[in-house]
Amino acid sequence: MAKKKILLVDDNPDITRPLSLLLEASGNYEVRAENLGQNALTTARIFRPDLIFLDIMMPDMDGNEIAAILEKDEDLKHIKIVFLTAIVTKGEVAAGSITEISGHPVLAKPVRSREMIDCIEELLRD
Repeated sequence: MAKKKILLVDDNPDITRPLSLLLEASGNYEVRAENLGQNALTTARIFRPDLIFLDIMMPDMDGNEIAAILEKDEDLKHIKIVFLTAIVTKGEVAAGSITEISGHPVLAKPVRSREMIDCIEELLRD
């Protein structure tokens, strides 16, 4: 079975580095990480991920802006996007009061490895 391609976009390498290692250690995913929002678009065009975990609040380019650009691009609009953010709480997500932002699923930081893997498996079922 081909590995699913995952792109992690967050301005904090202390978040992308361990998540990349965790996902790659499973043997099921090929992972790339970007810590600059503007680089995320170029990486998405080259890497062609199946799913992008995208931080919303980043200093150079906001995650909503990146998502909007991806959605308008004919070659990239099929990519699933999950916002990985601290602007919502785990309680809000667990209670179901916030499950999406701009039509995309949300995971609240700090995220647990099982949450990420469950999310990937749910969104990328064959």
